[in-house]
Amino acid sequence: MQDKIKNINARQILDSRGTPTISVEIELNSGLISQASVPSGASTGINEAYELRDDEKTVYMGRGVLGAVKNVKEKISKALIGTSILEQRKIDEILIEQDGTQNKKNLGANAILGVSLASARLASKFLNIPLYKYLGGINGNILPTPMVNILNGGVHADNNLEFQEFMITPTGADSFHLGLRMAVETFYSLKEILKKENMITSVGDEGGFAPNLNSTREALDLIIEAINKAGYSTEEIKICLDVASSEFYNDGIYEIKSENLKLNSMEMATYIQHLIEDYPIISVEDPMAEQDYEGWKIITNKLAQKCLLVGDDLFTTNVNLLAEGIENDLANAILIKPNQIGTLTETLDCIKLAKINGYKTIISHRSGETEDSFISDLAVGVNSGLIKTGSITRSERNAKYNRLLEIEGELNKEFQGCRGDGAKYLGYGSFNNKFLKWNLCNMNCNKRN
Repeated sequence: MQDKIKNINARQILDSRGTPTISVEIELNSGLISQASVPSGASTGINEAYELRDDEKTVYMGRGVLGAVKNVKEKISKALIGTSILEQRKIDEILIEQDGTQNKKNLGANAILGVSLASARLASKFLNIPLYKYLGGINGNILPTPMVNILNGGVHADNNLEFQEFMITPTGADSFHLGLRMAVETFYSLKEILKKENMITSVGDEGGFAPNLNSTREALDLIIEAINKAGYSTEEIKICLDVASSEFYNDGIYEIKSENLKLNSMEMATYIQHLIEDYPIISVEDPMAEQDYEGWKIITNKLAQKCLLVGDDLFTTNVNLLAEGIENDLANAILIKPNQIGTLTETLDCIKLAKINGYKTIISHRSGETEDSFISDLAVGVNSGLIKTGSITRSERNAKYNRLLEIEGELNKEFQGCRGDGAKYLGYGSFNNKFLKWNLCNMNCNKRN
C-alpha cells in the first residue's frame, strides 16, 4: 500500500517568459512527495496536444492556467488516488481515457503532462533510484551531445532573422563536461565579436544572442568566427539550425524577408542545400513547413544522407504522424517534446518507433521553460544521444545542463574502474543513423583535456 497515490495537488507558477504554467505535486501513502512542472512553446505545430488556458483577458492577458490546475485537483486526483505509482502506463492510460479527446482538449495536455511526469519522478524516488535509471534501466548511460543555442531569430527574438535558432554542437569532445565547456567558450567568444562590431548582446527567449543581421549567412559567418576565436575548429564544433519554416511559409511560398527572397519548395530545398555545402552544418530542423509534404519529400531526397533533417512541427512527438512520415520517407530525425503529446508513455512510444526505424531522436526543451530538468534524465535514460535545451545564460536552461553534469558524475563514480562502463559521450557519432554515410574517423580526433 505504500506505493499507492494518496493525493495530487497543483498550482499555477510562472515559466521563463513570465507566463503562467502548471506545477503538479503527488503524494504517496508512504509520505513520499514529488513534483513536476510543464513548459510551453511559442513556435507550435498545428497538431500539438492542446494547452489549456483560461482565456480570461483581464488576468495574465488570458494566459492563466487555473482551469488546468482545477482539473488536476478535482478530476485527475479522484481518478488516480489508490493507483500504484509504479504503473506508469496504467496511470497515463487513465489520464488519456478520462480526457477522452484526440488532442487532450478537455483536461488540457499541460494538466495531464504535469501528472504524468510527476508520477515517473515519484516512482523513481519510491524505488530509491535516479530518474534516468527508472526511465531506461541499467542501459541508460549515454550523455547527450548538446545542441547549444547561441543566436536567436524568428519568434524567439525581436530581430529580423527568419531562422529561429543557430546552434553549435561540440562533436569533437570526448565527454559531456568538456563539450559543455567548449560551447560556453564559443558563446562568450561570440559575445566579444558582437560587442566589437557594436551589435546588441541582449538575448532571446532561449538565451541566444539576438542581434539584427542582414542574412542567414552573416549569422553563420559570425558563428564560424566565434568557434575559431575560442580556439576550436569546425571539425570539433559543428552547427545546427532550427529553420522553423512554418512561421514564414504561406500559400506555397517561403518568404525570407531579410534577404528579399520568395522561394517555392524546390528553391527552399536548394537554399538549404547550399548552406550545408558551404558551412559545417550537421542538423537542420523543420527546413520545410509542416504542411508542405512535397517539400519534405524533395529535401529528404536531396539531403538525408548529408545531415540530420529533423521533424518538429512535422511530427509533434506523435506516433501516428511519425509513422506516416516513415511510410512516406520524410525526414530522418525527430524532435521529442513531451508537452507536444501530453504523457510520458506516449513520448516513450514515439521514441521507440523512431529508433526501430533508424530515426535519430533529439530530446528538446520549449521556449517557455521552468527549472524542471526532467528532459535531462529522459535523454540519458533512453540513450537519445542528443539534447536541445537552449543557451547557457539562463537558469532554466542551465538547470538541464547542470543535471546532466550531475548524472555524468554519478555514472562515472558508480562504474569507476570498470572498463567500458560509466558515462558515454558519442559526440560526432550521436548524429549518425542508418541514413547517413559519414566517415566516423573524426569521432576520436581533436580531443582536448
